[in-house]
Amino acid sequence: MSTESSATALRAAWNDLIDGLNRARDAIDSPDLHAPPETERGLAEGYRYLLGFTFGAIERAFGEDPDFPYFRRAIQPVDKATIDNADALYLSASVDGDASYRVRGRLVGPKAPQYMIFEAHTAYAGDSGTLAELSPTERAITGSLDSSELVVADDGQFEILVAPAQPADHTGNFIASRQVTGEDTKDARFLIVRMLFHDWENEASPDLQIVQVGREGAHPTPIEPVTAAVKMRRVGEIVANQMKFWNEFYDIVLEAHGDRNGDGRTFMPRNGLNEPAQANLATGGGQCTNVYSGGMFDLAPDEALLIEVDAPVEPSYTGFHLANLWGESLDYANHVTSLNGFQAEADSDGITRFVIAHRDPGVPNWLDTTGQTRGFLTVRWTYPEPPDELPKVKVSATPLSDVRQHLPAATRVMSPDERNEQIRIRQEHVQRRYRQY
Repeated sequence: MSTESSATALRAAWNDLIDGLNRARDAIDSPDLHAPPETERGLAEGYRYLLGFTFGAIERAFGEDPDFPYFRRAIQPVDKATIDNADALYLSASVDGDASYRVRGRLVGPKAPQYMIFEAHTAYAGDSGTLAELSPTERAITGSLDSSELVVADDGQFEILVAPAQPADHTGNFIASRQVTGEDTKDARFLIVRMLFHDWENEASPDLQIVQVGREGAHPTPIEPVTAAVKMRRVGEIVANQMKFWNEFYDIVLEAHGDRNGDGRTFMPRNGLNEPAQANLATGGGQCTNVYSGGMFDLAPDEALLIEVDAPVEPSYTGFHLANLWGESLDYANHVTSLNGFQAEADSDGITRFVIAHRDPGVPNWLDTTGQTRGFLTVRWTYPEPPDELPKVKVSATPLSDVRQHLPAATRVMSPDERNEQIRIRQEHVQRRYRQY
């Protein structure tokens, strides 16, 4: 191919990329594409959300290479999505289910994250652009390994083999990248890592590296025009499909904007939470060791929600988080929009009581809506093994001025100085978690 024809082909690919972004843009305000109800703030956040997907798609399209993988941030402050967990560092590496990989890690800092899990996925959630991917025939986890099973040396180092099958002589950490069920074979395409933080002041992310076995010291071939054209088109496809999928998921599956199946109720209850349940692909999947409870908040300026959480079986991790209607976690660095099992204060009866409100009621377990009148509520509990008894939740609405009447008398008053210190710790942790150097 000549330089002139290459230039023409690349310009055509660029135009297709822009067409893909324009299709994705329509999902911000099109009822046919299940956009959330329009507000001034919601529209502004919608464009930010779209550009966040664009940011991630550029890195994915040009950087995902199963022959030369690396761990990239799958979600971060500039591209939040999927009702993300404010306590989580999400990482993704591209893999080939037919190849073998060596992951090396090292725990660093005063404390390791509260919980870590590695999962080999056959697909990247949302890439298909269709809710059909929620079927186990379309998306599956071929293997996983979490903190409860991870073997770590005394010096904090660990190694994981990711391969289609475990070699007979291999006795260390292992994750299967191939799942064989009868005549059906599924191969992993992504290794997804979640690191969940509890003590934001002291827990630190471990070092991680991944390499395809046999390609140590090798190098990829230089990019060519044909390859660049394919990757540019993929940027547009990823963004358009992700916007389409998650809009449909929130509106049709979660019924975040109203009853869609005609049964007179919504899967995500308004000013309530649904019954805690194990992670299920039909309702979005998520971390395979999680129990989830979700709902919507819809609050006037003088209203509050009181949420009581009781976990009879102690989980490895607990987190309560707020998100906007695009599924972006609210600003958890500069506001207290999430609290986990380390940060929240339980009452003497073992129940943890949270208050959701627009203004600070001066209680320890306040979650700040940041002025959002509507959004998602999500509680997560992590259990490496299914618990004998699931957690319980109870939600009640109350005027903000009456909040303390519904809390135990011993609930302490949190001063403005204490709140500022709480936010200082959050700001410093988020900068460490997502540092760019």
